[in-house]
Amino acid sequence: MNRKSHLLSLLFAVTAVLFTTSCSSKLTPLSQSNFNVTPSPLETVGNQVPVTINGTFPEKWFHKNGIVTITPVLKYGNGELTGTPYSFQGENISGNRTTISNRRGGNFTINSTFPYKPEMLSSELYLRFDGRIKNKPSILPDLKVADGVIATSALADVRTTTPSVAPDGFQRIIKEAQEANIMFVIQQAKLRDSELNKQDLTAWKRRVEQAFNDPKQNVNVEVSAYASPDGSLSLNEQLAAQREKNTSGYLEDELSKRNIHTDVYARYTAEDWEGFRQLVMASDLQDKELILRVLEMYPDSETREREIRNISYVFDELATTILPQLRRSRIIANIEIVGKSDEEIMTTWNNNPRELTVEELLYASSLTDDEKVKERIYQYVTANFSSDYRGWNNIGTMFFKQGDYAKAKQAFNRAAQVNPSAPEVNMNKALLAIMDNDLETANELLGKSAGAAGLDEAMGLLSLLQGNYNQAVDAYGNNKTNNAGLAQLLVRDYNKAKQTLEAVENPDATTAYLLAIIASRTNNFNDVAANLRTAIDRDRSFATRALNDLEFAKYRTNQEFMSIVK
Repeated sequence: MNRKSHLLSLLFAVTAVLFTTSCSSKLTPLSQSNFNVTPSPLETVGNQVPVTINGTFPEKWFHKNGIVTITPVLKYGNGELTGTPYSFQGENISGNRTTISNRRGGNFTINSTFPYKPEMLSSELYLRFDGRIKNKPSILPDLKVADGVIATSALADVRTTTPSVAPDGFQRIIKEAQEANIMFVIQQAKLRDSELNKQDLTAWKRRVEQAFNDPKQNVNVEVSAYASPDGSLSLNEQLAAQREKNTSGYLEDELSKRNIHTDVYARYTAEDWEGFRQLVMASDLQDKELILRVLEMYPDSETREREIRNISYVFDELATTILPQLRRSRIIANIEIVGKSDEEIMTTWNNNPRELTVEELLYASSLTDDEKVKERIYQYVTANFSSDYRGWNNIGTMFFKQGDYAKAKQAFNRAAQVNPSAPEVNMNKALLAIMDNDLETANELLGKSAGAAGLDEAMGLLSLLQGNYNQAVDAYGNNKTNNAGLAQLLVRDYNKAKQTLEAVENPDATTAYLLAIIASRTNNFNDVAANLRTAIDRDRSFATRALNDLEFAKYRTNQEFMSIVK
């Protein structure tokens, strides 16, 4: 073969290799080094497993006529879940996919979320490739890119959240004020028969007598005498003092006639500027704003009066409409109505509940730790006060704590029919929505729950499930619950989380398990072992969980650990 023929053969061979490389009908598999997974291992956020995969198509890898769809696949046990597929196309393909250059390659990001299942503790994340070149399939194997799921946040549990009990309105002592006025003529302190025989004063005396003679009521009397703020201060002071003296003497005589022995507290105010201000504010006087400004500008009584008198057209109206109302003695009977004692309420509940008001019944439920008694009280309230939402709501909380969520839902729905805006009802319905993983509805309902008892705990749980761990910590505050400790654990405040969990009133298996996780993260194997033993003693299922939990992966070669979890 001559030199020219040899060169032609060599050029043909090189061209064939290049053509095969750039126009192959098959795609070569990618490796793990082409992908970066965040987080790795995967980790739950609430009850979801979010993942971000950053990938690179190498130079010369993507065929100009190729289409590749990449789908994240989480494989666990005998099952798998597929995430969001992302499609890419070569430069010669038209369509809405992301175009990748053959010469330069390209970078891409895949975001996906998987609903968490307990089986995912032992799992692996793969990428599945669907490749096509000129509509012909190019088969690529699934590629493993990450291990397992750390599912600590999934230990948040709505079932341990305290539902909101609607409060009773019971008051041991109810305060009541019976009031009457005795009016006076300008610059006089004489008590007139027309005033002493008024109907409101007669009713006042009758109410004081009734209160004094009732062993369940206490009464005392106040007298406040006033002069209107016109005329000299010295005259008004004498006038107000005499009005107080005359009124007090009259009342003492009247009370004595009725054998009423109670305290009478008396005082007087020389010039009633505060009463004057209130009456002016409530009036429709033409220039009342001007008068009110005078009161603000001049604290001195004489200056005030002079400036107001200078507004002559206003002062005439004041003299006929406002000032006469200030020449008075105000008498107040302060009455305390003493309700039933705790013992009396419970005795009445046991013997004759019909004698109890709804407020007393609801209060009675707080006087017992016997859950069956509480439930009977709420049942009685729903039967006899069916239009009061609190009975339905509160019996629903009993069903919720018992784990009978179907009955709880019925009770909360009935409460909502009676009072749809009740904050306790909306909060409790939010807990059921969380249980159904309907966080959007739960968020809406909690927005209508302002003032409900336990709202902070419910808001903390919602924040936990949404992955807002710092917000959850703030919402829980000083609550001593598993969920509060979990929130502190997830923000890595391990000391505070440990203190919280150790203070839980009724610790359960989850309490001990969370303490074991804290011990593992802080490299304290003795506490890991002790707390895992407690958790497994309380609930055997935690043995399997601990064995598969990546929180304890570093102990899988530890003989003592393996003996605990197997």
